[in-house]
Amino acid sequence: MVTTPLRQALHQIEVMTTGPGLVDITAVIIDWVAAQRVEQGLLTVFLRHTSASLLIQENAAPDVRRDLDDFFRRLVPEDSSLYRHNDEGPDDMPAHIRAALTAVQLSIPVDRGRPLLGTWQGVYLFEHRRHRQRRSIALHLIGD
Repeated sequence: MVTTPLRQALHQIEVMTTGPGLVDITAVIIDWVAAQRVEQGLLTVFLRHTSASLLIQENAAPDVRRDLDDFFRRLVPEDSSLYRHNDEGPDDMPAHIRAALTAVQLSIPVDRGRPLLGTWQGVYLFEHRRHRQRRSIALHLIGD
């Protein structure tokens, strides 16, 4: 029996946000995975920040993204009377809480050189801060 050694690839992408909301990063991820020529494996997507998060979510209807953002704003309001931490402004602690309620890491299976996302799924950076941010995302792929 011949076994193929597993290969690994690591890459970092930078995403500029323009304020709160979901930024579609699916195409960048799909293109990078394809360029690695890994047929089967596992992709880890890791956001290196504490006031934004990652989601796999509906990619066809823009109202889903807007409704999610609106829901999180209602769930975790910007009200300075509710929080002690406000070092970077009134949106600081609410952004940390929203990130804690979602995720900063995703694991996505890869088959035939493509992430195995469902028909209506996209990968999103979910920005929780009001102002422009530069976000760093690490991509790690292991497979054969």
